[in-house]
Amino acid sequence: MTQPVALITGSRRGIGLGIALALGKAGYSVVLSGTSPEADNALALCAQENITACYLPCDVSQDSDRRALIEKVIHRLGRLDVLVNNAGVAPQSRVDVLETSLESFDRVLGINLTGTFFLCQLAAREMLAGLEKGLPDYRPRIINIGSISAYTASINRGEYCISKAGVTMVTQLFAARLAPHGIPVFEVRPGIIRTDMTAAVTQRYEQQIAEGLTPIPRMGNPEDVAGCVLAAVSGNLDFATGTVLNADGGFHIRRL
Repeated sequence: MTQPVALITGSRRGIGLGIALALGKAGYSVVLSGTSPEADNALALCAQENITACYLPCDVSQDSDRRALIEKVIHRLGRLDVLVNNAGVAPQSRVDVLETSLESFDRVLGINLTGTFFLCQLAAREMLAGLEKGLPDYRPRIINIGSISAYTASINRGEYCISKAGVTMVTQLFAARLAPHGIPVFEVRPGIIRTDMTAAVTQRYEQQIAEGLTPIPRMGNPEDVAGCVLAAVSGNLDFATGTVLNADGGFHIRRL
């Protein structure tokens, strides 16, 4: 049986690495990707778990990098079964929306939204070609990693919220476009997850959670997000294309 291939962007550490490890343990050959020239630590973790893995650098905000990434995956591995658009950044400085700079806005949207949209486009084309070729055991899927910030207004990082709201629509667009071809597309929407991105505000989040912010009284871990990705690629949710899987400890539940 041919080993399926999963590409996870932003997977040198954090949520992306957690997803890569989970998919690798589930039998995928994983392609790690990030902006750094190498990812020795991430590859070492994969090796410890006997996961087949490689690393391909890519700045997802750059068209040439995106194209080269997909081309290299197909050239080296011959197929792309799963794309997980995880690469994302927060603003370098949290400032009031009245002070948001064009530079910060363009940077965040270029990575979080533009990169996601056009990687979906490139991957979808290759997936359709793979179906046309009749690749063995080929059931391609796309998963976009969103955020509760898609619907939660944080006025000191508006550009991030806008980028994640856009990811939600990207998911809906590609889910609708690819549904007739049997390619499901999902959004996994993390809440407050313990990563480098949240490290600076962990104490504040822990206090808010202790005060009842989320029904499940703890911060999430990358493994919690990875579990939702595994559900999305399992095949059990294929008829539910376009679905949002909330990895947020119940934050999305409206309570009185």
